[in-house]
Amino acid sequence: MRKQTIFFLLFLRIASGFPVLAQRPPAYPLVTLDPYTSVWAFNDKLNESPTRHWTGKNQPLDGLIRVDGRSYRFMGSQLTTLKTVVSTAQTNAYELSYTFQKPGDGWERPEFKLSSDWKTGKAPIGDGAGSNPIKPATIWKTKEVWYRRTVTVSDLNFENLVLNMSHDDDVVVYINGVKAFDSGHSYVGDYKVFPMSPAAKAALKKGPNVLAVSCLNPVGGAYVDVGLADERKVSLGAPIALAQQQSVKVQATQTEYKFAAGPIALTVNFTTPLLLDDLDVATRPASYLTYSAQSTDGKPHSVEIYTAASGLLSVNQPTQEVVGKRSSADGLAVLSIGTTSQKILERKGDDVRIDWGYALLAAPTASTTKTGIGQPAALFRNFVSKGSVADEATQPAAADNRSLAVSQSLGTVSQTPKTAHVILGYDDLYSVQYFGKNLRGWWRRDESMTAEKMLAAAEKEYAQLIEKSRQFDRKLYADAEKSGGKPYADLCQLAYRQAIAAHKTVAGPKGEVLFLSKENFSNGSIGTVDITYPSAPLFLIYNPTLLKGMMEPIFQYSESGRWTKPFAAHDVGTYPLANGQTYGEDMPVEESGNMLILTAAIAATEKNADYAKQHWPTLTVWVDYLKKNGFDPANQLCTDDFAGHLARNANLSIKAIMGIASYGQLAKQLGQNELGEQNLKLARELAQKWVQMAQDGDHYALTFDKPQGSWSQKYNLVWDKLLNLNIFPKEVAEKEIRYYLTKQKPFGLPLDSRKTYTKSDWILWTATIAEKPDDFRQLVQPIYKYADQTPTRVPLSDWHETTDGKQVGFQARSVVGGYFIKLLNDKLH
Repeated sequence: MRKQTIFFLLFLRIASGFPVLAQRPPAYPLVTLDPYTSVWAFNDKLNESPTRHWTGKNQPLDGLIRVDGRSYRFMGSQLTTLKTVVSTAQTNAYELSYTFQKPGDGWERPEFKLSSDWKTGKAPIGDGAGSNPIKPATIWKTKEVWYRRTVTVSDLNFENLVLNMSHDDDVVVYINGVKAFDSGHSYVGDYKVFPMSPAAKAALKKGPNVLAVSCLNPVGGAYVDVGLADERKVSLGAPIALAQQQSVKVQATQTEYKFAAGPIALTVNFTTPLLLDDLDVATRPASYLTYSAQSTDGKPHSVEIYTAASGLLSVNQPTQEVVGKRSSADGLAVLSIGTTSQKILERKGDDVRIDWGYALLAAPTASTTKTGIGQPAALFRNFVSKGSVADEATQPAAADNRSLAVSQSLGTVSQTPKTAHVILGYDDLYSVQYFGKNLRGWWRRDESMTAEKMLAAAEKEYAQLIEKSRQFDRKLYADAEKSGGKPYADLCQLAYRQAIAAHKTVAGPKGEVLFLSKENFSNGSIGTVDITYPSAPLFLIYNPTLLKGMMEPIFQYSESGRWTKPFAAHDVGTYPLANGQTYGEDMPVEESGNMLILTAAIAATEKNADYAKQHWPTLTVWVDYLKKNGFDPANQLCTDDFAGHLARNANLSIKAIMGIASYGQLAKQLGQNELGEQNLKLARELAQKWVQMAQDGDHYALTFDKPQGSWSQKYNLVWDKLLNLNIFPKEVAEKEIRYYLTKQKPFGLPLDSRKTYTKSDWILWTATIAEKPDDFRQLVQPIYKYADQTPTRVPLSDWHETTDGKQVGFQARSVVGGYFIKLLNDKLH
């Protein structure tokens, strides 16, 4: 039945002229501006749940349509509040019993007797590293911890009992010995609510209960704190009908929903014009939300539209105090909301949200448009009863108790569609700190620029940019389909906004473009080289200036004398503070090879080596390091650091060889022919040596010491093809591709022989090595299946399990820009 349904849906999409995309993306991008201003729908229906930040925290956008006095909800869901049942350390540094030694069986049960290995302490427990939400009161620096606490519950009358917790990394929670939750391989840097098992809910009783927790932390950033809360719905008076969602489609710059609201057909379109050929537009923190309504029964109907943005868009925690303000721009009514404290650039880390600057909601000025600031429930009820909004409360309040709202009357709507739109945006004032200096966003590089002027420009160009975005989406899809087929095109359009919005574009100290990535849900680093490397293909295609903007901080870090090691740094800090590397361990071969290869890729794209010339002494230092240490790497991390240290890594060796060859090619482009030939000759010699050392029958091994049956994706080999280096014999790629096709699982090719998980970006690189189009398609199809069927509903994860399609870790990262590598290959050839 499922197959028949899928084929029918495919037929409908093709017949309608819409691009065929993954039927059900893991999450739907709505407002995707930068790592902080990022709003997604995590459910298939826009009115099934609150919209969320990419981290999963609620950042509600609410939408209603009122037809002849009856209201229908098309966006968001009923508001909820959390009532504490068992406190976390956020409000109470409770006592706990803990041990770092594995306890005996039954340690989670109430009757278990604690031995002398158990100690007492205060919560929270952690190592103080990373972005722990609260400073740990008990230090934990071992691999695993077990703790218990006795909690008293006086009332079992709950609407929806949930766990409220922060865990880094893998956590298992028990209530009175019954398992309540198992996170698997994941972590949450901040506090978040999670569902509990029905059995654990049933095990909770009035009076004392035992809450038992185990947490595994393989690498730094340990933290765990668990409480219970009752998730309760906020009463809004009379129930609101739901508009019936009929379709949704995701394209590169837009996501569009269609609804039936009684006798009205409503189209809701989110467009973020990330058009990289115009940086003033692409970096403007403004996204359009467009409504189109028409009658479906041949009769005229009175229609009003309501749009609301929660104060939660401007805070890290719901309890932070915010205040709303009004202003105006040329032809726009502007609402803004932000914290009263405005601690600019003070908060850093991974699973955090911005709490300085102002969230913006603007609408064209008209007599039929009304704006309001106030309590969400009051604004909501006012629209439902009157079809309009007004200020309900403008004094400071907790973020979850304030919203900005706009009502727009479309008047009488017949079969001719009527439209309205609003603009959603964010003014962060200052975006990053760069070696001690606070830098403005690229759009704000002129100090006279204001949020109002930015919004006015966005409004003036609204019609033009909507059309330009549509044209771009069609071209991107057609180009990608021609390059790799429909599944490949679907993946590219799904990845486009995510890859770009994981960066912030700022004006550097010399007015240069700096395009700084945030390492989303992996550690929060800023400007990470091995995040730049996989994401580069998208930017090489659409604007190499942005790739230079990713690489420039690393070059400047070395050339300033702040970084003195003879290889490239891993990062320049923890977002948004780019004051120097904060990652705990270097990746010498990885990052040096990345920087050399990408510099050569820029030269190939721009057809000149001018950028390499600017940094030639630094590139020379790095290539010298690779010549000495790169071919047979020591026991060190590579970009796949989650897999752990690996000595004699054959794929990392390829990267070193490609780095040396890239330097040789650049030297020749700069007229240094002898130097160029020397490096190219060395690279070819090392490649021949690599073939001998990595040879393992019908494939090439994971490492040079050849553990029995080992193998790995040799995705770094793709640059030999893209840059026309011709360093490795052709049969190396051919042999590997044949072997990979025998190792595929339902949801993709595993990263290597050690585990069954994979990295989808690397699979696209590996597939691009293939010469036969059918081989490419065979490797890509399971990734399409993953994007379509993964049970993990978060912005596209690049690290998933090939056996069941579940997320292993990471989400919303820029590395999916690597999906564009096949398109880049076609552009370069």
